[in-house]
Amino acid sequence: MSKRRKNQRAVEATPRREKVRDIFVPRPFEGLADEPEWIALRELVPAASAPLRLTPELVEEYGDRPVTLATVLPMAAPAMTKPDGRVFIGLQRHQQSGDVSRDLAEALLCALRTEPGGQVSVPPLPGPGPRLQDILVDGPLEITMHDGFEFWLDPGAADDPAVQASLERANAAIYPTVKLAAAPAAYWCQVPEKSHVRWVLPEDEDTALDALSRLSAAGTLTLGEQTKFAGMFRAHGRLVPVWDLPEDVPAADWEAPVAEFAKRYAEALEEKEPLDAAGRRARQGLLGRQLTLR
Repeated sequence: MSKRRKNQRAVEATPRREKVRDIFVPRPFEGLADEPEWIALRELVPAASAPLRLTPELVEEYGDRPVTLATVLPMAAPAMTKPDGRVFIGLQRHQQSGDVSRDLAEALLCALRTEPGGQVSVPPLPGPGPRLQDILVDGPLEITMHDGFEFWLDPGAADDPAVQASLERANAAIYPTVKLAAAPAAYWCQVPEKSHVRWVLPEDEDTALDALSRLSAAGTLTLGEQTKFAGMFRAHGRLVPVWDLPEDVPAADWEAPVAEFAKRYAEALEEKEPLDAAGRRARQGLLGRQLTLR
C-alpha cells in the first residue's frame, strides 16, 4: 500500500472534531433585572461580589450550593470551587466567546459538576447551551464592594507567605471605587491624578444619546463647577458617560450632583419631539467624543 493511501486511511479513521461556532451577542445581559449593574461589574469595578441563586432545577440536580459572582478571580480564572462546596464565577476573564452570558453560564455549570475544592476546567468556546438567563433566579444584585481580594481566600489561607505575596500584588492593582446611591450602576473612581464618575445608562443607545444631546445643547451636561463631560463609551449594548472630576473631592460629595443630573436626564428622556438643530449638532459632537473602553 502506498504511503499516500496509508495517510488517507489514517485521516478517514480519525474522528472529526465538531467545529464550535462562535456567535456575537451585543447585549449578553439583556433580560436580567440588573443589566446595567452586570455591565458595570464586568467593565468598571475592580473588586466586588454578589450572591447568585440557582434555578430550582439546578438546586435539585447539584444541591443548594452557594454561588458568588466576583468581578475577578485569581489569575482571571472563569470559576473556582471551595472545599465546602461554595462556587465562585469571575466576570472578568482572559478567554471568552462572543456571548458573555453563555460563557458565564458554562463556567458556573462546569464548577457545579466539579468536586468541591477541585480544579474547574472550562472550555474557551462553550458552543450552544444555556445562558445566565436560563440558570439563575433573576433579581437585583446585592453588590458588596471590596477594598481588596481577601474575599477569595479561605480562613487562614493568607498565613501562607506565597499566598500573601500574590494577594498583595492583586490588591496593588485596585484603584479606589465607590458605588453611588444617587443612580443605579453609577460609580465614582479615582485613578492616578484623576477622578471620574461613570454611569451605565439603562436605556437603548439612541434614546440615551438623544437625552444626553438635549442636555448638552442646554449646557447642563456636567456635574457642576470644575467638572467636565469627558465623553462616553459603549459596553455590551449600553452607553456609559464619563465625567472628569477634581481629584481631591471625595466620592460622597458627588451623590447630590449625580442625583441632580439623573433628574435632568430623566426629564430629557420624557421629551418626545425630534431634536432641534442645536440638539442635532450636540448629538454629532457627542458621537465624536467616544472613549476607549476603560
